[in-house]
Amino acid sequence: GYRPNAAARNLARAGAGRLGMLYSNPSAGYLTQFLLGALEGAHQVGAQLVLEKCEADGDSERAAVARLAEGGVTGVVLPPPHGESWAALAAVKARGLAAVAVAPGRFKSAAPAIRIDDLAAAAEMTRYLLDLGHRRIGFIKGAANQTASAERLIGFETEVAAFGEPVESLIEAGEFTYRSGLDAAERLLAADRPPTAIFASNDDMAAAAIAAAHRRGLDVPRDLTVVGFDDTPVAQEIWPALTTIRQPVAEMAEMAVRLLDEGAVAEEDGEIGAQHLIRHELIIRDSSAAPAA
Repeated sequence: GYRPNAAARNLARAGAGRLGMLYSNPSAGYLTQFLLGALEGAHQVGAQLVLEKCEADGDSERAAVARLAEGGVTGVVLPPPHGESWAALAAVKARGLAAVAVAPGRFKSAAPAIRIDDLAAAAEMTRYLLDLGHRRIGFIKGAANQTASAERLIGFETEVAAFGEPVESLIEAGEFTYRSGLDAAERLLAADRPPTAIFASNDDMAAAAIAAAHRRGLDVPRDLTVVGFDDTPVAQEIWPALTTIRQPVAEMAEMAVRLLDEGAVAEEDGEIGAQHLIRHELIIRDSSAAPAA
């Protein structure tokens, strides 16, 4: 587990706590959910949340952490992809700050982490598609700089390989953005034998896949099933409403703030910080059905 940091805890208890958060996530829906959760957590513990925008590269992260430290924060929340950046984690440690990594995929460091089992979640969604009768499935990968992307792909591929019947899988690159989802879905739907289902690694890309299908005159889900991952607000704002994996992003961010308030500190170098595994949930809505006969 973690060792409480009395100074951090007393500062927060006095109502004078300042906690920092880095952000650069390309998915607006994900970031909004994350931010709402972090703000709720800060409100609960009487701390002020200071946001620092930075790019997902070491120099930018080091500069952002320096600005937060100079602003008097005692700890930093690291959403993806910063929770799996050695540069960000080293910068936080060098400044004597606490850190909690949220959704760092398979990446493990000395910092405490809050995650879901991305591999198991993607496998569960894949099994759902196979059970519906889909045997030609397109998969849109997430950003290459997040190990959660790789975990979701492995979950998909493992479940397909373990299935007792032949399954065709068509894999396309994506970046977790709507635009990248649109491009990937267009490539999948332009194939000689297009898939009967598309599993996108997040909801923004799934929403784009539905738009690409509509543009081609396809009915979702009659002609094409589309499913996503995260259950961000877009999942219920699009038509048809999206079948997806619920990753409780807001609750995870809120928990990160609470852990920092309690004085969570990193383990020694070479040791793994406390791992908090949060339950995911398969949410079935209107974008999925058995393939057309």
